[in-house]
Amino acid sequence: MEGMGTMTPQIPQGISHAVIFCAVPVCQAMAEYLRPGDYIVACDAGYRNAAALNAVPDLIVGDFDSAPQPQTAGNMVVLPHVKDDTDTHYAARILCEHGCRSVTMLGALGGARMEHTLANLHTALYLAKHGVEVLLADEHSEVRILCPGHPLTLERRDWAYLSLFPLEGSLTGVEEKGVFYPLKNAVLTPDYPLGVSNEFVEQQATLSCQSGWGVVILTRSDG
Repeated sequence: MEGMGTMTPQIPQGISHAVIFCAVPVCQAMAEYLRPGDYIVACDAGYRNAAALNAVPDLIVGDFDSAPQPQTAGNMVVLPHVKDDTDTHYAARILCEHGCRSVTMLGALGGARMEHTLANLHTALYLAKHGVEVLLADEHSEVRILCPGHPLTLERRDWAYLSLFPLEGSLTGVEEKGVFYPLKNAVLTPDYPLGVSNEFVEQQATLSCQSGWGVVILTRSDG
């Protein structure tokens, strides 16, 4: 990342939980994902979402092709327009380098640019591969990464559907418990959506796999 930004940001080591604001507009309900002491990162137009939820960014990162560069004396990295990293991926790399342990991404799903949603899912995979617990959320859904050898336990709450898809390679040794369509030692491949639209039958569901990396999507009935 050397030489990409206009300044070296001052970031604490060992951040417990960071919130990355991306550019898809957020609703006020998303404020439930903010906690006192969060490290707030706004990516490009994401600073508008932070402001909408009364969150003050600790760091702003972007090439500002989707919103004017904010006039602030705070921590900011201005990126070139021609680069390999997306603004969000650059922010994720900074957080990984500083030992961040948990990240929530808001404004990262949906919107007019489907490719941005896919890019954000890949950034979530990058975070998970670096040992970061990651969650993406909007008003209809939550998205998590299923890591091999690390079971994921999910609370039923008001979720109507639970889906699991391979994100990198096939998923092998898949188990799903506490759901209407349980799986045991199953294989999920990218060309057959076997894991779509499962449902909770217990207060908790547990998902696991032996190899591969998956994306888990919880969806409300109005989603």
